[in-house]
Amino acid sequence: MTTTGQQPTARSTVGRSVERIEGTAKVTGAARYAFEVPAEGALYGWLVTSTVASGRITAINHTRALADPEVVAVLDHTTAPRLAEVGDTELQIMQSDQVRFHGQVIAVVVAGSPEAAREAAGRIDVTYEQRTHTVVLDGQSPDVYVPELVNGLNEPAVTEDGDVDREFGNSAVVVDGEYTTPPEHTAPLEPHAALARWDGGDLLLYYSDQGPYTTAEMLAPLLGIPRERVRVVAEHIGGGFGSKFVPRALPVAAALAARIVGRPVKAALTRQQMFALNGHRSETRQRVRLGADRDGRLRALEHTALMHTSRSMEFVENTATSSRMMYSSAAQRTLHRVGRLDIPTPSFMRTPGHAPGMFGLETAMDELAVRLGIDPIELRRRNQPDVDATNGLPFSSHGLLECLRVGAQRFGWTDRAPYRRGRWLIGSGVAASTHPDYTFPAKATVRIDDDGRISARVAGSDIGTGARTALTQLVAEEFGLPVSQVDVRIGDSAFGVAPPAGGSAGTSSWSWPLLTAARQIRERIEAAGGAIPVGGLEVAADSTDDLAKRPSLARHTFGAQFAEVWVHADTGEVRVERLYGTFAAGRIINARTARSQLLGGMVMGVGMALTEIGELDREFGDFANHDLASYHIPSNADVRDLRADWIDEVDDQLNPAGVKGIGEVGIVGTAAAIGNAIHHATGVRLRRLPFRIEDVRSGMRPTPA
Repeated sequence: MTTTGQQPTARSTVGRSVERIEGTAKVTGAARYAFEVPAEGALYGWLVTSTVASGRITAINHTRALADPEVVAVLDHTTAPRLAEVGDTELQIMQSDQVRFHGQVIAVVVAGSPEAAREAAGRIDVTYEQRTHTVVLDGQSPDVYVPELVNGLNEPAVTEDGDVDREFGNSAVVVDGEYTTPPEHTAPLEPHAALARWDGGDLLLYYSDQGPYTTAEMLAPLLGIPRERVRVVAEHIGGGFGSKFVPRALPVAAALAARIVGRPVKAALTRQQMFALNGHRSETRQRVRLGADRDGRLRALEHTALMHTSRSMEFVENTATSSRMMYSSAAQRTLHRVGRLDIPTPSFMRTPGHAPGMFGLETAMDELAVRLGIDPIELRRRNQPDVDATNGLPFSSHGLLECLRVGAQRFGWTDRAPYRRGRWLIGSGVAASTHPDYTFPAKATVRIDDDGRISARVAGSDIGTGARTALTQLVAEEFGLPVSQVDVRIGDSAFGVAPPAGGSAGTSSWSWPLLTAARQIRERIEAAGGAIPVGGLEVAADSTDDLAKRPSLARHTFGAQFAEVWVHADTGEVRVERLYGTFAAGRIINARTARSQLLGGMVMGVGMALTEIGELDREFGDFANHDLASYHIPSNADVRDLRADWIDEVDDQLNPAGVKGIGEVGIVGTAAAIGNAIHHATGVRLRRLPFRIEDVRSGMRPTPA
């Protein structure tokens, strides 16, 4: 298998900075998102959600809502169509009187306008029989257990390799720390929105969706209809960050409402509803122990994690899994535990598991470096693994040390020393990042017309990452054509099997069958002396078999983040003055969109470090700060100097495009790098996210003026 299949032509744009194919359509408003798709006779649905965290509905009265002539129908657990059991009560909405979390969908109002539907929703009278709810994670609770698997690729929850206790006993230095991360929420610009329309027994769903094919596969059995009778379209999506990775309650509500009223129904979540109905990152409580010799070589590593999940469905962050492969040690142990709470089900959020878990590991590594008096970069170099300890496989490529070397040079690491400027204490920190490089089976179709124009179809989605543009560049390169002569269509489940845009697996997965089909067309035309058959030529490809034949190797994206922080000696205020990231991500297809993805991940890492926390209200059982006024995400002013770049990494053991995922690795090491920089500047070691001003100030010694 080769990296590109042919030498790039002079027309190739791969590796260059190319503006988004759909950029003009988006900035002019021509691009239509799910809620904007025209639908003659469309009605509007409004979700009614529970105001208690646990209990059951004893009465629900629609009389006042139905008094409005604009209101067409009200669905609740007594009137909604029946859904199949699928093991997720958050999808099986309005099927019983049971309430499992604050904000659960208990009714849908359908009316002629969004305003009328919202007004009527406020006139539905609901009474409850409340149960005592629990929203606080307690490691001693009987609801805490060890799951069989963690999310990700069904990885084991518990691992042990070597005699961990003996190796800790033989260690000259042991670091033992508790690290906590709070619930965090995605905040895509476009809220979840859907347009559902039935044609007989066929459902057409326009949905803000990271995975149209996956959604169709999940909704068909839920609705009790064959898979081929569900079509999901997601042409343009205004961000997802994992919240749109799998379908939640909204598209189900729209589909049920449209079935009842016999007309198209549009529905969208409010910003407040998104905090309960689109998943969140789990709270984690971690313990990381590192045992090392005096020269810094690890003898033992232990990483345990406690997370929360819901009573609706099990979701377990794979918090400790990166620690299994990141560094070489004589022995290691990892453990995941999870506790059920009366809360919405946590779900995928950018780099699920790895982002909170690497905060714990990379902070502990910095603590070890300080204890040993070894430069943090040198400590990581001394513990570079030869193989992936989780499976014993060699790495297809391993660019971490080169990222650390290049990043240190660009950041100015060799001159690192804490210093003062007035009342500001200034320090720098580093952390490593990683993410598994996933590639999943997909199908695609490529066609060449008589005039030489190329069209292609694959059921991937572009959630703002630039995937549509990158795929167009790759197909154009294969034919030696400018991107203007290639039309890549995505975002339609009818195009065949394709994984969602998630796990940083989109471009690697979708490009495989696209390039396979394109090469078959090119070879047939070359065999015919360059002549295009009359009527054109179309080829469909499936990467399943080729992917199964790929050599067994450990494939990962790596990176290094460097942070310079300023900490005010009196207030404890933290400013991120500089944040640099250098990454090893295989072949970069579009420099502009790749850099955007890496910078975006790093900015989310700043949010992890300094501002983002979901505050669960013990009394009412919901997230108290469920809006963007009180849940703070970073803005442009929060990082003065933000840069991302990459090393030239060639890895021909990945996929035909030679690419690795980049959507998630940028966030992974950022919070730890900032925390390590705070320690460098002040001597205060913070192990709880986010780093609050009060925590910084309370740990600081008085500083002379």
